[in-house]
Amino acid sequence: MSTDVLRTADRWWVVLGDRAVRVDTDALTTAELIADRAAVREAARSGDAGVPVADLVALSPVTTPCRVVAQMVNYRSHARDSGFTGDIPPAFFRKASGSVSGPAEAVVRPSHVKFLDYEIELGLVMGASLPIGIVVEERDLPSYVAGLVITNDVSARDVQLTKTQFYESKSYPTFTPTGPYLTLLEPEEFTRLLDLRLTLSVNGELRQDRTLADMIVRPAEALTLLARFQTLAPGDLLLTGTPGGTALKAPPKPVEKIGALLPPAVKWKAFFKSQARNPHYLHTGDVITATISTPDGRIDLGRQCTPVMDAQQDPR
Repeated sequence: MSTDVLRTADRWWVVLGDRAVRVDTDALTTAELIADRAAVREAARSGDAGVPVADLVALSPVTTPCRVVAQMVNYRSHARDSGFTGDIPPAFFRKASGSVSGPAEAVVRPSHVKFLDYEIELGLVMGASLPIGIVVEERDLPSYVAGLVITNDVSARDVQLTKTQFYESKSYPTFTPTGPYLTLLEPEEFTRLLDLRLTLSVNGELRQDRTLADMIVRPAEALTLLARFQTLAPGDLLLTGTPGGTALKAPPKPVEKIGALLPPAVKWKAFFKSQARNPHYLHTGDVITATISTPDGRIDLGRQCTPVMDAQQDPR
């Protein structure tokens, strides 16, 4: 059975229902914790009464610095929203690990960003090194992936689109809320990945709701493709794409064709003028809630709840 691990400022905990039991480990990083799986198992079966989970302040269970890699347009529903037709070539991009933040920490919108978007994603946390050239089959996933986390690939769309700049638009501090749990899987549980359902709501309004069955490139194939050019190490994080339902959607085809004829500055001015009428972009005071779990709850990555604030606001 999967084990949910929570990190606070000074220790790691195994979550058992509404209680948390301290893990007796010297691990400071996610990679070190994964290497000390025996201590995690011992905490899970210790019988210790623990402490209320509600009393703990959870940090990201993925410690930094680490590599943060993400897949682009990897759900069929997102591809439709983005205006793609036909086959979509697999694509990856990097995010700065300084963007990783806690599961209840505010998402901070930089003052120059006007169009802030959300993207719930399943994060794979590596448990072993992924060498260049390796081919990963479905049956091999437990050999490379230790566990799963909820992530939100927060995006500054005006930076991303006008500058064709994924790295900057997705790497501002707090732009990768992660956790609350690192859900460590047993080998047989990897067969249930496609049952996982991703949901994201803003102020209680459901925006994204899909299972991994909607994925285009699934985890084993993604790791194989990534290993053509990128090594990964224990504790590194792979974001596996977002389903449809983000605020950003492609314009109708006739509008897109007309826009292609315009000078870039004119095209983007017109596009963002229309986007300003879209109420789904994030604003100060919004609260984003994200969950990932199987229908029976046997694998449950917890609930991520992050408020949105402007950079000039005092977080206190």
